[in-house]
Amino acid sequence: MEKQRSIISRSEPDEHGHWGRFGGRYVPETLVAPLDELTREFTRARRDARFWNELEHLHRQYCGRPTPLYHAQRLSAHARGATIFLKREDLAHTGSHKINNAVGQVLLARRMGKQRVIAETGAGQHGVATATVCALFGLQCVIYMGAEDVRRQELNVFRMRLLGAEVVTVNSGTRTLKDAINEALRAWVTNVHDTYYLLGSALGPHPYPLMVREFQSVIGREARQQILSQTRRLPHTLLACVGGGSNAIGLFHPFIADEQVRLLGVEAGGRGDAMGEHAVRFHTGAASGGGRIGVLHGTMSYVLQDANGQIANTHSVSAGLDYAAVGPEHAFLHDNGRAEYIFASDADALEGFRLCTQLEGITPALETSHVVIPAIRIAQQLSPDDSIIVNLSGRGDKDAQLVAQLLRDC
Repeated sequence: MEKQRSIISRSEPDEHGHWGRFGGRYVPETLVAPLDELTREFTRARRDARFWNELEHLHRQYCGRPTPLYHAQRLSAHARGATIFLKREDLAHTGSHKINNAVGQVLLARRMGKQRVIAETGAGQHGVATATVCALFGLQCVIYMGAEDVRRQELNVFRMRLLGAEVVTVNSGTRTLKDAINEALRAWVTNVHDTYYLLGSALGPHPYPLMVREFQSVIGREARQQILSQTRRLPHTLLACVGGGSNAIGLFHPFIADEQVRLLGVEAGGRGDAMGEHAVRFHTGAASGGGRIGVLHGTMSYVLQDANGQIANTHSVSAGLDYAAVGPEHAFLHDNGRAEYIFASDADALEGFRLCTQLEGITPALETSHVVIPAIRIAQQLSPDDSIIVNLSGRGDKDAQLVAQLLRDC
């Protein structure tokens, strides 16, 4: 029992990348060797002070860290409850938290002698971050992106190409993030000798969920120090949107041992409860037919599935949350009760987008917009002496054209 409590408090996987029954590595034989190579190199880098010193230098001098923890006074006044703080990852270079992980992984690619980098992207922010670090280090870059997401995120597609990346449009399946990952994995299988796969979220086969979490935990470390400096106490609640879950686990991880701090992830409730109308993996409503334990893209987690175990279609107004599975560490935190997961609808996200923009002059990405209305509802239940932190994981420039279209259609 004491060992289990220790594992939960630290949320560390075993040597095979399992958090309890979640995680692991379920891949074709052709990927075992490159994943073993990556695990060895990450393990060495994790113990190498020079690696972390270089990463910290790039975070500060190139990515613009630390990002501010901003007291959202007008949102707080609107809620009439707890004080709301925004962790401003939208102010990081390229406009989101994705750069934190991209810089860390490109340093690994360089250590491994890889000259070509491939990646998947949904909302385009990871694609832009990957293309950016490849430009910085002079590496060839190929980004796989579903055709539906290419349509929704034209600005980010242009940015990637401007940075010198080749953007491959994926027309199979639902033409979203799931299919982009499928194509990226297929491309990696045939080019492992010179290609590094820079996965963008805390999912996939071991060591990716652990690796991405380690590179994104800079968010939570900064937020913890900043909130203690500003309020002299830990926050009541942390909130973050959860697609694959990298921005959320980056915020949550440094607080996991602080059991008095509530960890709350917000999934994409889409436009209804029926299968194909949402991307809520932890919801088990009768109409959803999903949210069951399974394997997708090399890891065991909660996966939206139909009655026959086939991967369900998903929907979200935000391309970055439109994914059928969730990172394995989130599944572990859900099952052991350390974190809670709720959902917000497309309509909630659009209202959060509008409200944050008009009250704070800060336009959040549609992914982060899912958190605004839940944050206000939580704040209303608390006193002004309490504080909550919202991870504002990206800026909404990329979504302005889509939101304008959606509002015209309303």
